[in-house]
Amino acid sequence: MLNDEARALFAGPNIAHIATLLPDGGPHSVPVMIDVDGEDLVFFTSPNSRKGRNLGADDRIAISVTDRENLVRSALVRGRVVKRIGGEAGWEIVDRIFAKYTGGPYPRGEDREAFFVEPAHVSVPTFG
Repeated sequence: MLNDEARALFAGPNIAHIATLLPDGGPHSVPVMIDVDGEDLVFFTSPNSRKGRNLGADDRIAISVTDRENLVRSALVRGRVVKRIGGEAGWEIVDRIFAKYTGGPYPRGEDREAFFVEPAHVSVPTFG
């Protein structure tokens, strides 16, 4: 479960980085917009993106987020994608996350899905 400090970091407009596994087992890391939904983390991507395809083959994921106002404050999560939501319900989630960062809805064009991550391990390192 997310502790209060990790929850606050993921709920804020901080860019997260996710790491997934490539078909050859190598790591693939990219920045994402992210939010908290109940006890899960949620981000969005195209189902045909490299990260979407990676997660379709292996649902394990690592996520880090850094406080944009205090760069030594961060949270790290390992878990699994437990749900993907597309269609109109997915767009509602995508728009909510995108608006948190930009103030408006996500531009329509390519398909997007919301990916829900159940945290299995959470740490909030302290520095200094």
